[in-house]
Amino acid sequence: MSPIGFIGLGIMGEGMTGRLLSEGVAGSEDVPLIVWNRTAAKCDELVARFPDKHIQVKSTPKEVVESCSIIFSMLSTPEASLAVFEGETGTLAGVSDGKMIIDCATLAESDMKRMSEQVSSKGGRFLEAPVSGSKAPAHGGQLIFLCSGCESTYNNATVQSALRAMGKAMHYFGNEVGYGTRAKLVVNSLMGTMMAAFGESLALAESVGLNGNTMLEVIGQGAVQCPMFALKGPKMLAKDHAPNFPLQHAHKDMKLAVEMAREAKVEYSVTEGAEQLFQKAREDAMLNVAEQDFSAVFERIHKESMSECSKKRRLG
Repeated sequence: MSPIGFIGLGIMGEGMTGRLLSEGVAGSEDVPLIVWNRTAAKCDELVARFPDKHIQVKSTPKEVVESCSIIFSMLSTPEASLAVFEGETGTLAGVSDGKMIIDCATLAESDMKRMSEQVSSKGGRFLEAPVSGSKAPAHGGQLIFLCSGCESTYNNATVQSALRAMGKAMHYFGNEVGYGTRAKLVVNSLMGTMMAAFGESLALAESVGLNGNTMLEVIGQGAVQCPMFALKGPKMLAKDHAPNFPLQHAHKDMKLAVEMAREAKVEYSVTEGAEQLFQKAREDAMLNVAEQDFSAVFERIHKESMSECSKKRRLG
């Protein structure tokens, strides 16, 4: 059997590769896991975590692709994806007949389509497979894969085993690349808008003298209860924004979704307002929360609330 390749061992990739190894999909003598990451130390950490597994570290993405038939890629930003994919020794440079490239990043639809065309032009196959889920679901095998593109790649037995090891569900939206990204942007824009509204509600509760923890309990007992609120709420009140889904990435996804809605001529003003709030948080040099969890939008809400209070005191 052919080795399995994985390009990108960041917040998501380290958990996803861990699942491939722990679930026995890759890492055996017959099916080693071949990896590459821009920061080589991440590869060393993976090898140290799984000393009994067969893991090979390559010096370029091209070498990973040349060594495998099935290659997963999970890069954090469109800029990183472009550089890694189209670089002189990048992913595309290693593609030849029959290579299966499965890209799990959240990019613009146009990026996915371009990559698919480039892979196909060299005889390879491309599957778009962005994921719904962040750091903890990646480590726990609870991701949701939103796939479109090459149907034979999606149905490949090894690919199916890998997706099941890394995720709790998978959906196939057809052989036209782009629909997986559309689904992901709908999900992430809703999540970001919910987080912005949740942050505003917590800030309002505290500003009018209500106990934040008591209000989390109230919210959790009613029709608006939500796993995200239960998970993030206590951390937000404690100002704990350790990154599971960095704010800058959440904002990127929301901006892409707003652009998609604009092109589709769909009313999206609520999400657009939330996207603007995330942008302000991302660009606020004093807060410096761009690389913190997307729950840190709460800090920007607090800052704007305090600013308004100060104005009222001065005018009063």
